[in-house]
Amino acid sequence: MLNFDLYMPARIVFGRGTQKEIGKLIKPHAKKVLLHYGGGSIKKTGLYDQVIASLNESGIGYVELGGVVPNPRLKLVHEGIELCRRENVDLILAVGGGSAIDSAKAIAMGVYYDGDVWDIYETGKPIQKALPVAIILTIPAAGSESSGDTVISNEEKGRKYGYGSPLLRPLVSVMNPELFFTLPKEQIAAGVADMMSHIFERYFTNTTHVDLTDALSEATLRTIIANAPRLIDDPRDYDAWAEVGFAGTVAHNGLLGMGREQDWACHDMEHELSAAYDVTHGAGLAVLTPAWMKYVHKDNIDMFAQFALNVMGVSKGLRDKEELVREGIARLQGFYRRMGLPQTLGELGIDGSRLEEMARKGTREYYGKEHPLGGLKKLYWQDVLNIYRIAK
Repeated sequence: MLNFDLYMPARIVFGRGTQKEIGKLIKPHAKKVLLHYGGGSIKKTGLYDQVIASLNESGIGYVELGGVVPNPRLKLVHEGIELCRRENVDLILAVGGGSAIDSAKAIAMGVYYDGDVWDIYETGKPIQKALPVAIILTIPAAGSESSGDTVISNEEKGRKYGYGSPLLRPLVSVMNPELFFTLPKEQIAAGVADMMSHIFERYFTNTTHVDLTDALSEATLRTIIANAPRLIDDPRDYDAWAEVGFAGTVAHNGLLGMGREQDWACHDMEHELSAAYDVTHGAGLAVLTPAWMKYVHKDNIDMFAQFALNVMGVSKGLRDKEELVREGIARLQGFYRRMGLPQTLGELGIDGSRLEEMARKGTREYYGKEHPLGGLKKLYWQDVLNIYRIAK
């Protein structure tokens, strides 16, 4: 087990009706907030009115910025930064899923930065200060409600980068599974693939003597696999949402990665798909993850055999580890299929014309400074291209 520093200050307020308490929860921390959200869904469901009523009841002023889209854009972040500065906002309240939360975090750190916030994403330079962020979660998937991570797309440059800092962990996150009842099945499935990938990126490692986080990761994956299909059959199943929603939080709050080298190659490869084709993040991960497994598993076959046995429930009676691993990957793909997720890049509308370009950009080789992806196996641009081809 590697040395680690565990810091998880995000407060999670869970359960029915909790969104109505948001004003009381943030009143000690804010006099005026930026209410940040996506399209019109929170107004159609009545959530918007509940939030406004709670803010008014607590005497908290607010300004609004809607319009967040999947793969959130830098242009809206710039608008949010200027609005917060002009209105002297002292907290950002994001109501939505990972996109709204990621955009809110980008605004939060950009307010105090003397320059273009995109510089921070490009260079990874540490930030010194950020506005506090509070969350009302409407889409469990990205785990942004408890993480210090944010991902933003720069349309002008055709790039999508992530950034992380402890200063970006939300102050408080409200999670009411009832708010998830109206999600379309495609969104449910993509969210499940995203949260599973957050676990995979930590679970598949060459670090040894990590029995506890192995077991926690496996239990969280099994919980998702057992409950997620229930949501496809009945999106209003509160108990299944409670299990899956909280699993998504645990998947990305940092606990499961403690003491182990992490990978993140699949996320990096998928960011290229999203940047070039604007595909849904979770759908892209559902296609790339099995392809990555097929390409890298021989570099640590014991880890993948453990996954097949402990997560996918493959019988120990299979003749050899290679057969065991193949069956585990096949069962994962079967689960994705049961959820209605795509299996190939072609199903995402991606042909082979830009695969090499994406592989070179993803590893930065395109820009003259190649940086291999991954931890379990270092992936150079040719490796990434091979994985894209497997996924075709």
